[in-house]
Amino acid sequence: MGVFDLTGRKALVTGGAQGLGEGMARALATAGAHVVVADVQDDLAKEVATSLGEGHGSVHLDVTDDAGWESAVADAAGQLGGLDVLVNNAGVEITSLVVDLDPDEVRRMLEVNLLGTALGLKHAFRAMRPGGIAGQGGAVVNVASVAATIAFPGIAVYSATKSGVDRLTRVAAMESGKLGYGVRVNCIYPGLVPTAMGMGLAQDVTRIGLFPSVEEAVGAVVGLTPAGRLGEVADMADAVVFLASDAARFVTGAGLPVDGGMGM
Repeated sequence: MGVFDLTGRKALVTGGAQGLGEGMARALATAGAHVVVADVQDDLAKEVATSLGEGHGSVHLDVTDDAGWESAVADAAGQLGGLDVLVNNAGVEITSLVVDLDPDEVRRMLEVNLLGTALGLKHAFRAMRPGGIAGQGGAVVNVASVAATIAFPGIAVYSATKSGVDRLTRVAAMESGKLGYGVRVNCIYPGLVPTAMGMGLAQDVTRIGLFPSVEEAVGAVVGLTPAGRLGEVADMADAVVFLASDAARFVTGAGLPVDGGMGM
């Protein structure tokens, strides 16, 4: 078995019905893992799981719901015969200038991006640690953002939540090690990818007057990126496969920039 071969691994991907999450689910499956796609969009999640072929499945999951997490992890482990990889990908971004912040929108980002990731860690640990329903250890990959490492206008709260994901990752990795859970915990910092969410951000920063056009907003991001281009879904998905694989067997508590150098 090669170090990037995930044959026999059982993975749960949140927000897996579209965008980066779908790409991550597909990459894990291509590497040999059996994947359960978790999302609030049940029909889309089922479509993705079906397209992956036999041995994959889907579950309904609102990542802000503690009981929902318990049920989804148990369901996924039952479908797969275990669980040893969790990708905490589900997230939302609501663009706003600081002077125009809406408390409800702030709470929404805090709940999905930060609480959702924290609950994922909680239930992954409970399932994967010795004595859990899976009990063989494993790997958690949290999806932060380059927004956690740069100051880009219009995304103050989103940036704060993704910085929080970084801190959760590092403390959770330490707890797992100290308590003998056998679960590695890492995160990635994706750069801007032209998914629906990524292009929505470009449109929003234009709408609120930060850039004169969507093209100039995208150009500004590319201009900040030494690699000279936007990210691709495959760039982010391959990084997740790496962190889930034996190639990263001595990597935990780390944040991996996958941003073309934007955040350095």
